Amino acid sequence: MPVWERSSAARVVPPARPRKLAKVPFVELADGRLQGVVSSGSDIGRVYVSSIAAGTFAFACSTNNNRPCGGARGSFCNHLRALVTEAVLQYGARRVARYLKAETPDPEPDAAALVAAMTATRPAQGDTSAAAPVFSRFLRHLAYLEREPVTAPSTEMQWFPATRAAA
Repeated sequence: MPVWERSSAARVVPPARPRKLAKVPFVELADGRLQGVVSSGSDIGRVYVSSIAAGTFAFACSTNNNRPCGGARGSFCNHLRALVTEAVLQYGARRVARYLKAETPDPEPDAAALVAAMTATRPAQGDTSAAAPVFSRFLRHLAYLEREPVTAPSTEMQWFPATRAAA
């Protein structure tokens, strides 16, 4: 077992490049998908939960209250394209391509090349069952941003053992 799995601290990978959070405030490579939260272009109070499955590129896009995206009918909508673009900024194109199992002719693809490679396979529209947990994680991240910075242990993390506790 690697050291990081035995400790209470996880290694944080810095972003490949800085990104703006207004359009895509939350993006992650998790649960066998590229998934995240994308702001609506027309309504400031609406966000979309979008995801692309690794390997099959099955895609899903719906509002945070499970209304389907009007643009994701048979192909990637603008929310999914924005999600891929921000994932490339956050993680780097090679890492995103490797995670999604997307093969491109270019060894250093950009976001547009990744989208083109995935849409060329004519992926199926997936289900939106992952939307609720993704949106919940996003809200959890927002809650941490509202907290005052402190050096004391967080009450949510108290179940982690002290690093020098006697057995």
